[in-house]
Amino acid sequence: MERRVFLIKAAGGGAAAAFSLAAAPLWSRVQVSSNPEPDPLLEKVKRAMLTMQRDAWEQGVAAQALLEIGESDLAILMAKEAVVRQTADGRLGVISCWDGVTDPAANGEPVLYAARTTGDPRLTEAAGRMREYLLKRAPRREDGTLYHVAGKQQVWVDSMYMAPPFLAAAGEPQEAVRQIEGMRRLLWDREKKLFSHIWDEAQNDFFRKDCWGVGNGWAAAGMTRVILALPANRTEDRARLARHVEEAISGCLAHQRADGLFYNVVDKPETFVETNLAQMLSYAIFSGVRERWLPKAYLEDARRMREAVRRKVDDLGLVQDVCGSPNFESPGTATEGQAFFLLMESAARRLESPAV
Repeated sequence: MERRVFLIKAAGGGAAAAFSLAAAPLWSRVQVSSNPEPDPLLEKVKRAMLTMQRDAWEQGVAAQALLEIGESDLAILMAKEAVVRQTADGRLGVISCWDGVTDPAANGEPVLYAARTTGDPRLTEAAGRMREYLLKRAPRREDGTLYHVAGKQQVWVDSMYMAPPFLAAAGEPQEAVRQIEGMRRLLWDREKKLFSHIWDEAQNDFFRKDCWGVGNGWAAAGMTRVILALPANRTEDRARLARHVEEAISGCLAHQRADGLFYNVVDKPETFVETNLAQMLSYAIFSGVRERWLPKAYLEDARRMREAVRRKVDDLGLVQDVCGSPNFESPGTATEGQAFFLLMESAARRLESPAV
């Protein structure tokens, strides 16, 4: 397994800090660009995604998806743009007044890849500044769990995808696992076996207790990415996180509709039918089965969800009826919906073609 050490100059002129990319993120172990059978539907979805305006996390998730389908040049270009829009405190890809704490870190893995591939020290420094922000400056609870938005003492389930995978890829596996466990302690509903959306520390209560579908997808996919990025010697962490992912998948599948999709709030049929959760769970299942930490029994569910999602792609390549931009309150389209189609397809292809 490749082991690389990057020297990062800490923001603010501090001493150089070294971190090791020993964890082998997914893109350092798997390349899929040699796939001999291009999928016209995937190409349409990719093209539509690239036309969309993107905020920090959307840029990052799109770049991750491009990496995993083998579009490394496009991913590098997106990583460079995230660095162009890096804030003084280290957050990547910030283009609006949205004061996200963890969202910008979704760009971290693509920036690390771009740094490794190009050898550009500016990209290496940018990845280090993002890392230092999460470790030292980002607002958090007393137990160290990161808040999701600056100025609000709130922990969101979204953060399970945004920050921990980058931390694991950037040589901070212990912190990545600590963040997952801290968020899970607050948000996991043991009775429902689903994740609630937002915990508010100031109120000592949930700001949004609903078990949002895409939020559960963020959790399952985020933990999956952490497992894939953890060093091989962290067997206990990998096994524990694998159990968490399986619990989350099973909890969602208990509410699956006959058509293979889910409600926007997973356990509330009065909410709209939503597409993205099915993609996110499929991504986690295909990845987990391939890496042998999820039982093969889940493949039937994943393939059923994949088929349902592929039927939701329109003539322009837009994945319809995901929880839609810009407010994520109604069915529509979204960059993350496009990106997770690509992530789902890349994971399915890797499972079906072990040599890829």
